Amino acid sequence: MPSPSAPRLAFVCAATPAARAARARLEGRFGAAKPAEADIIVALGGDGLMLQTLHRNMRRRTPIYGMNLGTIGFLMNTYKEAGLLARLRRAREVILNPLRMLAVNTHGRKFDIMAINEVSLLRSSRQTARIAVAVDGRNRLPDLYCDGILVATPAGSTAYNLSAHGPILPLGAGLLALTPINAFRPRRWRGALLPRHSTVELTVLDPRKRPVAAAADSVEIANVARVTVTEAPDAALTLLFDPEHDLEERILKEQFDP
Repeated sequence: MPSPSAPRLAFVCAATPAARAARARLEGRFGAAKPAEADIIVALGGDGLMLQTLHRNMRRRTPIYGMNLGTIGFLMNTYKEAGLLARLRRAREVILNPLRMLAVNTHGRKFDIMAINEVSLLRSSRQTARIAVAVDGRNRLPDLYCDGILVATPAGSTAYNLSAHGPILPLGAGLLALTPINAFRPRRWRGALLPRHSTVELTVLDPRKRPVAAAADSVEIANVARVTVTEAPDAALTLLFDPEHDLEERILKEQFDP
């Protein structure tokens, strides 16, 4: 069992047998605090579990340290049970600022959802979506024909945003990526880099004929008419990384990988 001076650790895990077995072993060694009472939350799984854990503990602001028992594990540290307390003491803090998505559907219902990686709009039918884009109250694209569009944070810039040929953003850049998905008109528009405090308003121009869904990370809202995206400075999140595997280095490394 941990000593009285050791941090209270809460262990959360993915649903895989390997992650469940690891959680049982670690709780046997270090105890099993509840997330609401823990000093540090240790997430055992992949990036999907990390995003779930961040969302579930967003208001608590408890530091979260991930160990990879998934596939890619971009947001995770290497899985190793030995020396865990020492690793936690040496870990570097990385602060993530999520996005707030305010969406209104075609029936006038409103939704307020946080996103850590990105807010995305995607067409829901075979027809191309038509979306008007405004930034800070100024119309920038009156009629974008596309499969969709997304606003990505630096932490999310290496995920869906990168697959849509958007830019990778260093954590300290103070920017958001506004990236089209298969833009048809204007054909040459490749997106924009925006100051992190920008307000992006996305209006679906023909929502009945050309329906569009909006997603804040994994939470999807069907048949949206308008989506407003801003940074949520009141919901800063703290991730912990081993010094040799910190998120800033991983984001930089992605820009040089072949």
